[in-house]
Amino acid sequence: MITVIAAVAENNALGLGNQLLWHLPDDFKRFKNVTSGHYIIMGRKTFESFPKPLPNRTHVIITRQKKYTAENCIVVDSLQKAISVCPKDEEIFIIGGGEIYTQSIEIADKLDITRVHYTFEADTFFPEINLNKWKLTSVEFHPKDEKHLFDFTFETYLRK
Repeated sequence: MITVIAAVAENNALGLGNQLLWHLPDDFKRFKNVTSGHYIIMGRKTFESFPKPLPNRTHVIITRQKKYTAENCIVVDSLQKAISVCPKDEEIFIIGGGEIYTQSIEIADKLDITRVHYTFEADTFFPEINLNKWKLTSVEFHPKDEKHLFDFTFETYLRK
């Protein structure tokens, strides 16, 4: 199963200047729980936005840079190659960025979205979710609080 996992604003904003636009500890916790022990596929810029590789996950990095290397990571030059290096019988996660999301939404089986209920200025966006192709199967709303500056909802979509 190929799962796209993303935190997305109301206007589909993802980030600005290769940085996240919000800090939601419960979303980070959920991301860690869901992706731990799995292969995670990402673009080079997404990988480089991390202070270090995420623990307990196999990182697959997509880049057009021919000589790019990253310690203890798999580096490939296309989404198809990234998927091909992952185990066939396990769930794999596409974790960004915008260009990788645009490519992968067409082949994914599941979308695991954290919808941040705010509109942000951004330079990177998530593609529109076509409800003719996707069915919303789970919704879990979380109001803002002292640790979360914005309301957010965990949304799960399955391909129709």
